[in-house]
Amino acid sequence: MRLDKYLKVSRIIKRRPVAKEVADKGRIKVNGILAKSSTDLKINDEVEIRFGNKLLTVRVLEMKDSTKKEDATKMYEIINETRIEADGEA
Repeated sequence: MRLDKYLKVSRIIKRRPVAKEVADKGRIKVNGILAKSSTDLKINDEVEIRFGNKLLTVRVLEMKDSTKKEDATKMYEIINETRIEADGEA
């Protein structure tokens, strides 16, 4: 499944165009490698997303084309969630 679609379906990022934009700006890594929005995800991949002042690392557990709000959190496991300081260091 494409990275941008996974982020939307799992509700990590609410809209697919926003997920695409974040990926295209170089703020997402998959297994430590900079990822594009079209990157193909697989189960057990680690996705690292850099939001404004937060670094979120999740592991892909499930792939579904659509989910209910309650089931979306079962699609991934949060590995690490870190706040980033203003000077760029955690």
